[in-house]
Amino acid sequence: MAKKRTTATTTPEKAAAKRCDSAPVHLQADATAEELAGLAWAIAHPARVQIVRLLIGRQACMCGEIVDCLPLAQSTVSQHLKILKKSGLIQGEVDGPKVCYCIHPERLERLKGLIAEL
Repeated sequence: MAKKRTTATTTPEKAAAKRCDSAPVHLQADATAEELAGLAWAIAHPARVQIVRLLIGRQACMCGEIVDCLPLAQSTVSQHLKILKKSGLIQGEVDGPKVCYCIHPERLERLKGLIAEL
């Protein structure tokens, strides 16, 4: 037995609701936009997301350990760590010839809050 196909009719009101609103938009000045953009850019690469996730799950991690967890060259990982450190999402402390990295919990919470406000 074949099923009967029904077609939905679109009323002019529904069609109008689907169109884009062409009314002028006036954006308010947003003091947090620059901060959010900087933090979002810091995690805009999959390797940096993986690094942040790794550090969230640990107290601290040496650069070599991070390199061992990623399929990337040490120099590439170092560049990603530099970007994350510059954003404030992670902190790095020199421990002899090595650098020990950890997540900066307040900056991570700030990023979460800014995203939640979108």
